[in-house]
Amino acid sequence: MDHSKHVRLTDAELTAATLEGATIYGPGDETIGSVAHTHGSGSSALVAIDVGGFLGIGAKQVAVPAKDLDFMRDEDGEVHAVTSWTKDQMKAMPEHHDPA
Repeated sequence: MDHSKHVRLTDAELTAATLEGATIYGPGDETIGSVAHTHGSGSSALVAIDVGGFLGIGAKQVAVPAKDLDFMRDEDGEVHAVTSWTKDQMKAMPEHHDPA
């Protein structure tokens, strides 16, 4: 996938409504996971990502700052993000648990 033609999201677009469900791609366009939810908005938001698993079963949830992901829209308007982390690197991150 040629991400160079995709439109980067602005800080104001980094909201739960826009990001939830977005696919996360790693190096070489490997599908790593998808955005489960966010804490906050804008580049300071924390993004919870379901990594691995199948249809959400067996996935591990990790959290990374939104500023560490490159969110964009493709030609069809679908939001996705690109990261330099591999799936294995993300799986090695501490598991994210929402505060009770």
